[in-house]
Amino acid sequence: MSTALRAWILAIRPKTLFASLAPVLLGSAWAFHCGSFRILEGFCALIAALGIQIGTNLANDYYDALKGADREDRLGPVRVVAAGLLPARIVFAGMLAAFLVAAMAGLFLATRAGWIVIGIGAVSIACGILYTAGPLSLAYLGLGDVFSFFFFGCLATAGTSFVQTQTWSPEPWLLGTLPGFYSVALLALNNLRDYEADVRSQKKTLIVRLGRTFGRLEVAICLLAPAIACWMLMPWASVWTAAATSAVAFMFGLPLARRMWTIQKPASYNALFPATAIASLLVCVCAATGLVLTR
Repeated sequence: MSTALRAWILAIRPKTLFASLAPVLLGSAWAFHCGSFRILEGFCALIAALGIQIGTNLANDYYDALKGADREDRLGPVRVVAAGLLPARIVFAGMLAAFLVAAMAGLFLATRAGWIVIGIGAVSIACGILYTAGPLSLAYLGLGDVFSFFFFGCLATAGTSFVQTQTWSPEPWLLGTLPGFYSVALLALNNLRDYEADVRSQKKTLIVRLGRTFGRLEVAICLLAPAIACWMLMPWASVWTAAATSAVAFMFGLPLARRMWTIQKPASYNALFPATAIASLLVCVCAATGLVLTR
């Protein structure tokens, strides 16, 4: 594998892409449950979600480097601009390309589900850039947690359902809380690990504002909440689906929460990211399977 390709993989951060896959899967399962599943629209929704996620990751790498937030003592994955692995202008171009792919998928979906899709896509892309760009970026104001829950949870799930069913209903918004909780857990783990660096760079995340004890509570709640929230599946799927999904969420969430609470060295948080991402996908797969089987 070439050095440039390795650098792009680092910049894209493939492990975070579960955050895009899970809500699209769940939204498509709801559309199937309603008898309105459309594979082409579901695929384009996935492409749009992945494009926005990758574009946001590249924007984070690019703008944090410009602001000096990524220092040599960084504990998380290597940031390619700050580390000099890729020129800033190339990463910026990659960010634009990712958002362009998302926009093209969104344009196709707009021809099928109406022009409201353009508005949703435009706001999502704007927030992906403003997450770290500008003097009033979401991450630096402590609004990243809300952004992650809404855009990578509720809106992604409800939007995927809408482009297939062409109706807005409360159920996919509620289902979107499942991937939403895990997205916030991943972000909070990231902010716990980077707490000291964020303080130095004046990146006022919610955890910097409210403290590390709050951060640990936030992660624990977000890891365990899906085990309770999935019981809302009962009216639409079955008690067995809710019980199985709850068991999977609890089986992953409790050990992760207990392990997180005992961590002393910030770098040790890195080991929790893959398991949390996998938990998000498996819980959503379990819920989606129940919805599909009880159509």
